Amino acid sequence: MVVETRTNDDGALLQVRDLRTWFAIRSGVLQRVTGYVRAVDGVSFDIAAGETLGLVGESGCGKTTVGRTVLRLIPATDGTVAFNGKPVFDQHRRSMKQLRREMQIIFQDPAGSMNPRLRVGRIVGEPLLVHGLARGDKLRARVGDLLERCGLWAGAADRYPHEFSGGQRQRIAVARALALRPRLIVCDEPTSALDVSIQSQVLNLLQDLQDEFGIAYLFISHDMAVVHHICDRIAVMRDGQIVEMGDRARLISDPQHPYTRALLAAVPEINPRRSTAVAAETPA
Repeated sequence: MVVETRTNDDGALLQVRDLRTWFAIRSGVLQRVTGYVRAVDGVSFDIAAGETLGLVGESGCGKTTVGRTVLRLIPATDGTVAFNGKPVFDQHRRSMKQLRREMQIIFQDPAGSMNPRLRVGRIVGEPLLVHGLARGDKLRARVGDLLERCGLWAGAADRYPHEFSGGQRQRIAVARALALRPRLIVCDEPTSALDVSIQSQVLNLLQDLQDEFGIAYLFISHDMAVVHHICDRIAVMRDGQIVEMGDRARLISDPQHPYTRALLAAVPEINPRRSTAVAAETPA
């Protein structure tokens, strides 16, 4: 049951309504459909321009499927997605290519999303080549600017992905997503595979880019502490559905759904004995 969902048709950059993504279960010699996995089952939310909506939940709840379905990387079973007023699922190939300039994604595993045989310059510059926005010296200059803006150096364009650390590869992935100056970026657990200190650097980079370019984020994570740090609003997802949604401060301080309270209780305390002592001192 949804405790609170705030949708606003006026001025929303991304509008998702009653989104469903089911995967067929096939069995037998004839591979007949015997059931469905309801990965996403009736999800609705809005994201305003320049806003960050955190989609949080445990592994397998369907949050990554939501992000990829919104971008039409996975076909939807039902529902609608509108970007800047345009229905995403109704776009033809050519118009969808234009729309993809406005919507990009940062994957959880940067190494897995990069061709190890390509140099970083080609990886970051490929969106510009595909859309015919830059070539030759102009392309190399644009790639160098993107890498430097994301905390690397222009000469990194001549190296291969395996020559970089995990945090540096994620910065390369951010630079690639930023290449077309999108208005929306789906961040699919972009910091979950990184050390804590590197996580904070990448999160700060994303916030700086948002302040500079006005980018909206759909930030997917299983970590309540991370979404609390970066998100304006939080949507809690369980078993393919959003069970609670609200402003960050309200949801963190006064969670209404038991599952939300369970996720918050799982966030590690720096000094767990202190919280136990405080609870013991609090009068009944």
